[in-house]
Amino acid sequence: MTNKTPLSRRSLLKGLGLGALGTATGLSGVCHAAMQSTLLGQATGVPFRRKNKGLLWTPLTETSQVALVKGNDRRDITFSALKKIEDQVAASLQGKTRLLIKPNFVSTNRPLCATHVDAIRAILDFLKPLYQGEIMIGESTASRAGTMDGYKNYGYLPLQQEYGVTLIDLNTQPYHWGYVFGQGNRPLGLRLINTFFDPDLYIISAAKLKTHDRVVTTLSLKNVLLASPLNDYKKNDKGITHTQNKFQKDSVLHYNLFHLAQQVWPDLAVIDGFEGMQGEGPVGGDPYDSRITIASTDALAADKVATRVMGFDPEQIMYLQTMTQAGMGQGDLDRVTILGHTLEACQCKFRISKQLAEAYG
Repeated sequence: MTNKTPLSRRSLLKGLGLGALGTATGLSGVCHAAMQSTLLGQATGVPFRRKNKGLLWTPLTETSQVALVKGNDRRDITFSALKKIEDQVAASLQGKTRLLIKPNFVSTNRPLCATHVDAIRAILDFLKPLYQGEIMIGESTASRAGTMDGYKNYGYLPLQQEYGVTLIDLNTQPYHWGYVFGQGNRPLGLRLINTFFDPDLYIISAAKLKTHDRVVTTLSLKNVLLASPLNDYKKNDKGITHTQNKFQKDSVLHYNLFHLAQQVWPDLAVIDGFEGMQGEGPVGGDPYDSRITIASTDALAADKVATRVMGFDPEQIMYLQTMTQAGMGQGDLDRVTILGHTLEACQCKFRISKQLAEAYG
């Protein structure tokens, strides 16, 4: 939503055709957040994304598939994981003419924190027979050095010649204004990059298997959600999402991730876990030799499997649990079919951030 043409509660209910019922029961009881997003987008001209699956607040009952592959070559296991869900990916690509691969460059000069270029090569190899449209690789780094510095330092520049892709700095793209919650539950305005809200764009979250010092794990969802706030290299709006209860189980960041996920969502999750990061992630952690790749067209299922593989209980991570309860993806691991290696064969024991160790016992 923008702050230029606000929509009143009454006009929103009228637009839904639920004015009388809304007055009696309250807005939250009568409309799905996805329907809110649709109306707000139409009213303000702000682009928005609608997930392919059901409306929010209706937990999924169907199963999801997650590929989990272990091996000794990063590019090979990433390609193999994607091949295991090839039919689902091909179906989800139908009708898309533009595609964005979003790597993780939270810092532009620490390779351990970033998505390795060979994982991107594997994704591009996999896409070659499936997709003939425009492919962009785009990041909106939190670093002042700039996204292009990350492309240079992490060896991404040759991809332009090798695959004909375009490297873009999403921090230079158009934006609109939205809101998240901050200290004292006060709404805070921030700039959100329009690209992430484009319903015609296919988004691949090419994430890294890492711990996080606020929300325990940072995987395919957070890679995209926290990329949507703008960093124009003078002011970084990403930090606005982190302002309250920083090292507690109920950090406001959990809610802000959930809030952003109502409009921003990856179509395909690919988690590079060949060499993970444990401890003081997402930047200052230590390497973990996990040697796995996880892939799924259900990003929530992928992140829950990844969290379990890392040795953490996904039921204890608030943003993953609220997304499960809201039906954003299949978060019940009993309803997730794992293709490839078993959870037991890939089990790791990542070390949690010191700041969160006490909060999570």
